[in-house]
Amino acid sequence: MHRIVIDKPGGYHALRLIEAPDPEPGPGEIVIRSRACGVNYADSIIRMGLYASARTLHGYPITPGFEVAGHIAALGTGVTGFALGDPVIGLTLFNGYASHVRLPAGNVFPCPPGLDLTQAAGLPTVFLTAWFLVHRLAIPQPGDHWLVHSAAGGVGSALLQLARLADCRSVAVIGASHKHEHALAMGADAIIDKSTRPLWPEAERLAPDGYQAIFDANGIATLAASYRHLAPTGKLLIYGFHTMLPRNGRLNLLRLARDWLLTPRFNPLRMTQENRSVLAANLSFLQTHADRLREGMHWLLERFSDGRLQPLPIETFPLGHAARAQQRIESGQTIGKLVLIP
Repeated sequence: MHRIVIDKPGGYHALRLIEAPDPEPGPGEIVIRSRACGVNYADSIIRMGLYASARTLHGYPITPGFEVAGHIAALGTGVTGFALGDPVIGLTLFNGYASHVRLPAGNVFPCPPGLDLTQAAGLPTVFLTAWFLVHRLAIPQPGDHWLVHSAAGGVGSALLQLARLADCRSVAVIGASHKHEHALAMGADAIIDKSTRPLWPEAERLAPDGYQAIFDANGIATLAASYRHLAPTGKLLIYGFHTMLPRNGRLNLLRLARDWLLTPRFNPLRMTQENRSVLAANLSFLQTHADRLREGMHWLLERFSDGRLQPLPIETFPLGHAARAQQRIESGQTIGKLVLIP
């Protein structure tokens, strides 16, 4: 097998392609021959050494990657409901940048009909994050107004589709004009292009009474203003801090420390007076809630099977070009998902 390994945190050079023995399944396990491996911004943070769960749950050396799609190559004893060669999706806690992945059977799901494996590999992380934010934290009501930052990215695209299914009105925030058509295709009711219009005056115009939910992965750039634009009983849902991190592969520790100090600290006394909430999620720290995440995957795959949800546009790279894929996702210019092909 081939896999990417990071011996210690660093720049793009830290991503090494190595050969290793093919994994053998233990009892209750499945080995997937990966045909596609999803790429997420979190993988870049793992490479930089800043992803908390990579340090506390795994350590270095580490193989990044949270999702794969491929065919079943081997079955451990006690596994039922699958057969060799079945097309499947696998949820990994790291170890996804690899041609072969060994997983507990409970982390493997049949690939929905009509999806190719490159599309399928781009689904789990972003759609499961969106599902958890929406259906376990936001608790949407028909007619709610949502503001979705980074709306052309993976999680943002998924949130726009979930807003449509929940009969909520979504305002998509994008950072470049070439992302406009994609946000519309994902279901946005209105679009704010920050490259041509000021964000917050336009956000106020589109929802004068505020937003019931604002989804924000930006960090210091928008968190304080996002909170101010919540309606009474509104929720700020945080799932990342990408504007605090570099786009050139190298950390500026002084800038990172400055941004950390300037990150808003939300006052519970003020929140109770304003009836606003701040919520957050990181799925890699939710392994103790695996049953809940499996519930979300089944909910999502049912809707992919019947067409209520649509896969995202995919940009592919060979597994050995993982550094190029991470450089691309850090650029902020991507649409949809990036996928590695082993």
